[in-house]
Amino acid sequence: MAKNAKTASIDKPAVRTRRAYFDCRFGQLHVRTAFPTTGGFDEQVTLFCLHSNEGSSRSFARFLPEIANERSVYAPDLPGSGESDPPPTPTPADAAAAISDFANDLRLRQIDLLGLRSGAEVAIELSKARPELVRRLVLIGVPALDQAPTVNHKSLVLRNKLDTQAAAQRMKNILPNAQFADTSGNAEDLLDAAPQLLAKQIGGFLRGP
Repeated sequence: MAKNAKTASIDKPAVRTRRAYFDCRFGQLHVRTAFPTTGGFDEQVTLFCLHSNEGSSRSFARFLPEIANERSVYAPDLPGSGESDPPPTPTPADAAAAISDFANDLRLRQIDLLGLRSGAEVAIELSKARPELVRRLVLIGVPALDQAPTVNHKSLVLRNKLDTQAAAQRMKNILPNAQFADTSGNAEDLLDAAPQLLAKQIGGFLRGP
């Protein structure tokens, strides 16, 4: 039994996790990070995970080690949430600006974004403001967005059983280069209930052409 456990630990890529603080225009961002121990030039594009208004970076606690086997991953507490300093007026544009500062601080030329519920709106805002920085988008449980800007990035939208046809059409207008995946047959919160399954699906999209 011990031998099998040792073999499994060797076969599975090692992932390191930690927490840190980074500066942004509103003060400091508290960030959870996960990254493979191998690192180096073979690493995939860095992924930023953006939580919903009612959550924090803790929403991605089980997901980060699963998606970080081949890329560095950062999940910040958005300004005013968790342990991050608040902006004067919390808006998606403010949150996007803070994440832009964070990417600059890390000296990243390009990132992928995962947005959960209202975090998806922040991801879209950042994609519009800095299209050269954002490579791909993954959006989960997107709220109804009536005034979001159109962005042309390759995107994966994970839809749930509560989505309406009208909401889906709005998302197609906002994200003309998106592909949609139906997750209605799965648990409501895949990040917590099925992090391995979700990481496999998202990782495949991010690695794609």
